[in-house]
Amino acid sequence: MKRKQEEEDGDAIANCLDSSAGAVRVKPRNSVGGHGDGIMDRGGGKAAEKMTTVMPGEAQTAVIAGGGGAAGAAIVNGNDDGGGGGGELQSTTDPTRSSTGQDAERTCTHDVVFPEGYVAPPPKPPSKEPAKKYPFTLDPFQREAIKCLEAEESVMVSAHTSAGKTVVAEYAIAMSLRNNQRVVYTSPIKALSNQKYREMCSEFMDVGLMTGDVTISPEASCLVMTTEILRSMLYNGSALLREIAWIIFDEVHYLRDKERGVVWEESIVMAPKNARFVFLSATVPNAREFAEWVAKVHGQPCHIVYTDFRPTPLQHYIFPSGGDGLYLVVDEKGTFREDNFHKAIVAMGANGARKEGERRNGKEQKVAFDEKSDIFKITKMIMQRQYDPVIVFSFSKKDCEALATQMSKLDLNDQDEKKLVEGIFWNAMDILSEDDKKLPQVTTMLPLLRRGIGIHHSGLLPILKEVIEILFQEGLLKMRCWISMYFRREACSAFYLNYTLVLNQLRCEESDPEKLIRQSYRQFQADRGLPALKRKIEEMEEELSNFAIQEEAEVKEYYTLREQERKLKQDIRDVVLAPKNALPFLQPGRIARIYVDHNAVKDAREIPGEESTAWGVIVNFEKNPTKQQKQEDAQDGAMVLASSQQYIVDMVVHCALDGGDSDTRSGRKKIAKPVPHGQKGEPVVVALPLSQIEALSSVRVYIPKDLRPLENREHVSKILREVFQRFPNGLQLLDPEEDMQVDAKVYRKAVRRLEMVEGMLAGHRLSSSPTLRKRLRQVMEKEDLEKRIKLAKRELRSVQTLILNDELKARKRVLRRLGYTNSDDIVQLKGRVACEISSADELVVTELIFNGVFKDLTVDQIVAMISCFVWRERSSSASGRLPRLRDELAVPLNLLRDSARRVGKVAAECKIMKLTEAFEGSLIRAFRRVEEVLGQMAAASKSFGETELQAKFELASAQIKRDIVFAASLYL
Repeated sequence: MKRKQEEEDGDAIANCLDSSAGAVRVKPRNSVGGHGDGIMDRGGGKAAEKMTTVMPGEAQTAVIAGGGGAAGAAIVNGNDDGGGGGGELQSTTDPTRSSTGQDAERTCTHDVVFPEGYVAPPPKPPSKEPAKKYPFTLDPFQREAIKCLEAEESVMVSAHTSAGKTVVAEYAIAMSLRNNQRVVYTSPIKALSNQKYREMCSEFMDVGLMTGDVTISPEASCLVMTTEILRSMLYNGSALLREIAWIIFDEVHYLRDKERGVVWEESIVMAPKNARFVFLSATVPNAREFAEWVAKVHGQPCHIVYTDFRPTPLQHYIFPSGGDGLYLVVDEKGTFREDNFHKAIVAMGANGARKEGERRNGKEQKVAFDEKSDIFKITKMIMQRQYDPVIVFSFSKKDCEALATQMSKLDLNDQDEKKLVEGIFWNAMDILSEDDKKLPQVTTMLPLLRRGIGIHHSGLLPILKEVIEILFQEGLLKMRCWISMYFRREACSAFYLNYTLVLNQLRCEESDPEKLIRQSYRQFQADRGLPALKRKIEEMEEELSNFAIQEEAEVKEYYTLREQERKLKQDIRDVVLAPKNALPFLQPGRIARIYVDHNAVKDAREIPGEESTAWGVIVNFEKNPTKQQKQEDAQDGAMVLASSQQYIVDMVVHCALDGGDSDTRSGRKKIAKPVPHGQKGEPVVVALPLSQIEALSSVRVYIPKDLRPLENREHVSKILREVFQRFPNGLQLLDPEEDMQVDAKVYRKAVRRLEMVEGMLAGHRLSSSPTLRKRLRQVMEKEDLEKRIKLAKRELRSVQTLILNDELKARKRVLRRLGYTNSDDIVQLKGRVACEISSADELVVTELIFNGVFKDLTVDQIVAMISCFVWRERSSSASGRLPRLRDELAVPLNLLRDSARRVGKVAAECKIMKLTEAFEGSLIRAFRRVEEVLGQMAAASKSFGETELQAKFELASAQIKRDIVFAASLYL
């Protein structure tokens, strides 16, 4: 009875651990289902309501994912594969639950990962009172995650957006406050931290905020902060860390972010060992792998609670470009409607053919901004069917704004809603100065918002972005054009080294960079491949030991001679058919022999000397400058052109056609692949590089002028067959010396060597053996297997060694040579200053400081120089050349370049390689980063007693920290 009660309560983990397990062991739990009367989407708006999302396709279609309404069932994308290694996540339906309807899909999968040698403590008695009560029935994944929290064990919650993951975070905070513990809530960006702070303040009393821009109640029991702030606290050894019981990492799938993913790994690895974690993530297929890493690094269990349930059921439609209707291709139950899909494809092809006809007849009309555009028709239809709100996704900021402009003729709000929009908008804008209110983005946004249309991308002014978020949550925006770059991908590591990381690790007594790398998620993922790689090598070595080749030594000798023969023939061909020799003989009608597979020229898989070839007739040739391949000579820097690749030869060749029919309705094109005569195919005019021609014959034939009709190409093919019948022993080739006048020293040398090798082959004992081909094939297979074993062993050695080890050594050399560390890798004064710089190039900035550059610059010049470190965006009108700068700006820029060159030269020697059209929001983000760097430079100056320089940096920071650039968040 006791055991049964424990299982029902979910407050105990069975203590049945296998002592023979490896580094990490996994104990699967059954899936859990529940009825759930509702979903509360904390901070996500009305989660259970219908919503339509539109993704405009680049070429032919617009794909719509529509909400199926309250009665529909969620689309279930299938079980998580668990990331491999530890086996798949177990999923078993609770037999007590119904198996039909939407409620049957409201399930979750619960697994737990234990570190090696872990012994579970005695189960704690369940708490009599929950830390927080909810006015709705929790979903299964929420209940399971809360049980893990009450058991004081870390948990990763992986669920779709708006599924209610925030409920788990709220419970962790409530539980910490109940137990008089401190908790940290981290988010990836400052804006999200501000929003979460506002939400938490409405739920709890003792909440603080730390983002770098704003600090509110830093002594609070619940602190909301960006992940970068948490990392800084960990490096600085903040006393606050000793009091933290729980750390909540929101949006932990940011781990794979190229630039900032390393911040998450550093923070997780360096977090206090006594802390427990809550990881909130979108659905990722390798959630188990991530949990195994956490369990290994921190020596504590980590649970995985995964659900594929969507609170808002989805229907997927296709809107063919240029069409007038929608086609339901996936219904609310996840059923693929193949008949509708094919109808949509047919309609798409018909529209494409019609547009092609209009284009050819000169009747094509541009419909970028009128009611004929596809996006306008889709949105209008969605609104008429009351499927709003609608989100239109795009992949660029300019397209996002263009799509919203196309909708400007639609009026989606009534008069009352327009008044509410204006009231909210101007209440928010009141904090701006009169000049800021006249900014183009501010003045052009309100007319769209009044019509119920919003825009959301990173180029927006932060205050406008927050206004749009609030209006959307209040239901006052019916359409929102959004830039989206998220795809369901694995939570892979983006860990990399930088100088700040290395210096901070060397500076801290309890840290070192090697240890951090060894405990990184990237190293963990690399190590997971070791067992499989070892098994692969063992299997290949066993296969190699089973090879038995009769007279192997002699067969290898013969094979080597054949390989030498092939290479010499190729060398001769390269000289003979070099452009200067071949171009005069590429006349129309000449018959030429080509390699069937161009790759076979360099990496022949056939027995040497038996490469597949075909015959064709030359039509024309032309120089193709886009195919020039330039290789820089390692010794003198001369540019060597692969000249055979510069010329394209059009030829009539017998080809096999792939890619289906050439019906214009489908829009698919045939792919022609040359094949030897006799195989299925038809004559096609193909463009081949000169390097694919193996030999030129002395025979020329007549070819029609127009080869577009099939019957004309068939006529050329018929003539070619007649020529072969007339020369049964093979076509005579052009003689390189007599016909083509080739007289190169390299050519004569290769010919002499070829004659010698051919003589050795003819006199070899095995040349007439009936089993020679079979044995040559065996030698090739064995040689290929030996190469694969060698490559696999090299990969194994690289995996077994510490990843990034060579780069770490090189970065340490750079730091020693520039004086940031001494010969014992002890951080010096310059190194301590560089540790304060994390938002710009730490070495270049530090060099500028120590070279006294900033002492002689005005505050305006300092700000201008720092802006060079933070601006990342490109302008479409940029010509690649910098505009002419005034002298007061050109001088500091040259000083910056000099310092950058010095640092770059040392890095290269240590073998480390590696007025604008910009949106207003991008400029604001750059200004804020400049202010952030200036703050770091002020702290760096203070660290070595340069109070005068510190004051100058603080003054520069104060002068740009004003107006709309640093307008207060609406959430605060």
